[in-house]
Amino acid sequence: MKTLYLMRHGQTMFNVAHKIQGWCDAPLTDLGRAQAEVAGQWFRDRNITFDYAYSSTSERAADTLEIVTGGQMPYERIRGLKEWFFGKLEGHDESLNPSFPYGDQFKQYGGEGELEFQTRFSETVRTLMNYSADNTTTLIVAHGAALGQFFNRWQDYSLAERRRGIGNCAIYRYSFDGVVFICEEIVIHDFSSLDPELSKTVYITNGR
Repeated sequence: MKTLYLMRHGQTMFNVAHKIQGWCDAPLTDLGRAQAEVAGQWFRDRNITFDYAYSSTSERAADTLEIVTGGQMPYERIRGLKEWFFGKLEGHDESLNPSFPYGDQFKQYGGEGELEFQTRFSETVRTLMNYSADNTTTLIVAHGAALGQFFNRWQDYSLAERRRGIGNCAIYRYSFDGVVFICEEIVIHDFSSLDPELSKTVYITNGR
């Protein structure tokens, strides 16, 4: 068996500004960096270490991973782990999002269809996990819609109950036997102890 910790990045400037953020990027806010510190401490408190680490090529994911690991672990940035591509809507206000469920609606703007995105992300994760030997632990830092679509892909095997919304730095723990991913735990952090002067945590339902 192998263990995968699949994690969303911390809050970004585009999250705060309610901008559509897929392949376009924005830096972490001060709160986003503090959220990543909380997630890193969660792993340390449980003596969880990683044999492998990967992030999306987006800065917000890579920066989150570096904070979580204290900059002490080598990792790879993988293009296939990028967020859903929203085409011409990238960087525009979230009010322009089509109605949910999205399905293939982003294709009319030059973006990815839902199944296309889900397959691209899921197969990338499977390939990375198959590189490793049994009983290894892997950290992947990616994006909200990516976490949601990966869960949807394997929800029939899930032991954890899906919660509404995917908070910044949420962690989904999966076991992997080489064939099936089983979600065994979903961790939503309590950020209430963080500096109240920092921006309010952004929770989302459909990604980004």
